[in-house]
Amino acid sequence: MSRLKLKVPPDAVWLVVAALMWLASAITPALAIATLLRIAVAGALAALGIAVIVAARATLSRARTTWRPAEPGRATSLVTGGVYRFSRNPIYLGMLLALLAWAVVLASPLALALSAAFVLYMDWFQIGPEERALSAVIGDQYRDYLGRVRRWL
Repeated sequence: MSRLKLKVPPDAVWLVVAALMWLASAITPALAIATLLRIAVAGALAALGIAVIVAARATLSRARTTWRPAEPGRATSLVTGGVYRFSRNPIYLGMLLALLAWAVVLASPLALALSAAFVLYMDWFQIGPEERALSAVIGDQYRDYLGRVRRWL
């Protein structure tokens, strides 16, 4: 399993989980939630997720550092401003918010549970290895940041 660390692009993981959520919703009964309410909640979650991702990417671009998750060792600086004041992984947080929006649209408890699988996968196979690489490249400044800002939110 350790061979998967930093190997599968987070976008691919996100899409696979979204597809599995759709399949799960097809084989389990949907929750009885009004369509208008589902659309409103899902729209708000999706909009927030997209906003977080865009803000994170813009912050990384302004800092002229890498956003490529498979290459954390190429980081040129530690970014702690913008959305990175609240989350060490705002892009993954935005992806999670989009998955939660999808789970609301599907009205499936199993789909919602699969969004938790995304968090577990990302923690183990993506974020942990990224944190080790960034600790090696950036050092004490990054380790201090780890103590101040939460991994997700």
